[in-house]
Amino acid sequence: MADKDFTDSLRPELLRRSVLFVPGDSLRKINKATELAADSLILDLEDGVAFNRKAEARRTVVEALGTLDFGRRERLVRLNPFSTLAPVQLEGLPAEDLSVTLEARPAGYVIPKVETPEHIRLVSDYLDRVEAERGWPSNSIRLLAMIETARGVLNIGQIAQASRRLEALVLGAEDLANDLGARRTRAGWEVFYARSAIVTAAAAFGLQAIDMVFVDLNDLPGLEEECRFARQLGFAGKTAIHPRQIEVINRLFAPSPEEIEQAMRLVQAFAAHQAAGAGAFELDGKMVDLPVMRAAESVLAKARAAGLLN
Repeated sequence: MADKDFTDSLRPELLRRSVLFVPGDSLRKINKATELAADSLILDLEDGVAFNRKAEARRTVVEALGTLDFGRRERLVRLNPFSTLAPVQLEGLPAEDLSVTLEARPAGYVIPKVETPEHIRLVSDYLDRVEAERGWPSNSIRLLAMIETARGVLNIGQIAQASRRLEALVLGAEDLANDLGARRTRAGWEVFYARSAIVTAAAAFGLQAIDMVFVDLNDLPGLEEECRFARQLGFAGKTAIHPRQIEVINRLFAPSPEEIEQAMRLVQAFAAHQAAGAGAFELDGKMVDLPVMRAAESVLAKARAAGLLN
């Protein structure tokens, strides 16, 4: 059973257009990332850190969170994954990651390779206890779930309802393709089902959907094309693995000037027709009704959040 009121779960003002992974064991790279235009920074304790540097990475993340000015950037920490052994328990690397880094109080945690709701609930219950013990506001530390396995995709609806803390579903396409036995391609059709499933579950339960990384660092036109398609599918943003990707991602996941202008015209026309007692009406040769109006309002809300509209 879900313990979440999905009507108010998403914080619409919190942009996650660009979500940049930063190795947690490099204070230099974290410091540099605090000067970038990324909306969110994921200080990585998992894939970006060698196994023999996990402890050093935790200490570095604590130091960074306690001493660096992140400005408006969301400060997230990616944990190491749960063991694949049953029953699922919060132990080993992810437990150590939490116990050490919580003292620095990040804005949230990214849980990798989430396969069942229990992965979310175990972390959420742990945070419940810590917040109560330390007098922190309830649910003040948010969670993002990475979907990177076939099992995770199949359980996506249950995962999306696992905790009030959960705010976003993030696609990890490289691990997913490996789990599927698929070969990653530029077109990405091998993970299209997963992309659609994640967007659908996120929309159903008031979460954000964050798209997969684009691994070719030198192909910015290709990144732009993939961003356009991801936004068309319904993703709110995209993970990044290099600073040079941020400008493209931010631009493509924000409304264009043309989209903002058209949305403003729709809102004004809708208000005028409502005042005149009219329902649906025609504008520029297209029918406008309430769903179209709501889409226009969404565009304007995103534009305001991105600082593109007062």
